[in-house]
Amino acid sequence: MTQTGIPYLFMRGGTSRGPYFRRDDLPKNLDTLADVLIAAVGSGHPLNIDGIGGGTAVTTKVAMLSESADDWAQIDYFFAQVSVEDKLVDFGPTCGNILSGVGPAAIEMGMIQPVGDETEVRIRAVNTGAHVVAKIQTPGGRLTYEGDTEIAGAPGSAAPVELSFMGVVGSSTGAFLPTGQLRDTINGVDVTCMDVAMPIAIARAEDFGLTGYESAADLDANTDFFDRMEPIRRQAGQRMGMGDVTNSVTPKFGLLAPPRNNGTIAARYFMPWNTHPTMAVTGAQCLAACALTPGTIADGMLTRPTTSPAKVVLEHASGTIDVLVDFSSEDGFTLKAAGLVRTARKLVDGRVYVPSRIWPGKETSE
Repeated sequence: MTQTGIPYLFMRGGTSRGPYFRRDDLPKNLDTLADVLIAAVGSGHPLNIDGIGGGTAVTTKVAMLSESADDWAQIDYFFAQVSVEDKLVDFGPTCGNILSGVGPAAIEMGMIQPVGDETEVRIRAVNTGAHVVAKIQTPGGRLTYEGDTEIAGAPGSAAPVELSFMGVVGSSTGAFLPTGQLRDTINGVDVTCMDVAMPIAIARAEDFGLTGYESAADLDANTDFFDRMEPIRRQAGQRMGMGDVTNSVTPKFGLLAPPRNNGTIAARYFMPWNTHPTMAVTGAQCLAACALTPGTIADGMLTRPTTSPAKVVLEHASGTIDVLVDFSSEDGFTLKAAGLVRTARKLVDGRVYVPSRIWPGKETSE
C-alpha cells in the first residue's frame, strides 16, 4: 500500500467546512499530525488541488473529536487551521463555525447517543479550554439536518444548532483585556485588544480610510490596508503577551463601523491575512463584547443595550449574525456567556488518503 486511508466525515459547519476525524485515527505526534493534515487538505497549492481543501481559509479547517476526560464535557474538540498555500498548521486557535458540526459529527460517529427530540452535547474546545453546550435536533431520537433555520453565508435552510459558550473570557491570553487597557495606540491607530473566545485587535474602519461596509473581495484587493494592518496586528500580539505572531493566525483583526442596516454595529473580520466572507462564531463573540464595553474603540458607533441578556446584531460582509450576550454592568463590563445559532450538514463520509511515506498508519507507527 502506497497510501494510508483515514476514516472521516466531511461536513459544513456554519459557514466553514472541512474534515472531521476521530482523534484516535490520527498520529499522536503533532509534527506528524501536521504533515498528515497538510497532505489531506492539499496545502501548498492555491486550489488545494491535491487534497480536499477548498482553496480558502474557511475550507481548510479540521476538527478532531475524542471522548473527553473533562469532568464536565462529553466530547473533546481539537481544531486545526491549515493554511491554503504555505503548508502550515496552526493548533492555537479554535473555530466556532466548525464547532457547530461537532455535535452532529459525534452522533454520526457513535460517540453520542441521541436522547429525545433534542440532544445536548457538552463540548470542551481543547485549544482554548472553553466549554460549549450544543443543542442538536434529534426528532424521535434520530439526527436530522432538515429545518427552517437560515444563516447568512450558507445557502438554503437546515436544522438549527444552538451553541452556548461559557468560559470564553481570556481563552487564549488569560485576560479579558490582555494589555490591561481599553485602548492602545499602535502606529498611530487606536485599537482595543480583547480576548473573548478569540483574541482580536479591533480598530475603527475610518482610521484606515475605510467605510467598514466594503465587500470581502474589495478588502482583499486593498493591499495598502493589509500592509498597514499586519504590523499593527503583530505589535498587538506582543502587547497581548502572545509573543511573535508573525506566522500565527492569532490574534485576528477586526474593524467596526456604525450600523447601516438596522443592526447593532457593522463589523469586518480578518483571518488575518484575508477577509472572512461572513463572520467567525468566535470572532463574533469578541466583537460583540467590544461593542458592549464602554471605553473601547466602539464608543460613539452604537446605542449600547443596558439590560442583559442583550442581542447584538453584527452586520458583516454577507449579512448579519446575532449574538446573545449575558453580561453584568456592575463594576465594569463582565461577560458571563454568549449564544449563537448555526447550522451544519454532513456532505461526505469515507476515507481520505495520504501518502504512506508521510504516515504509514496507526497500526504500524505513531
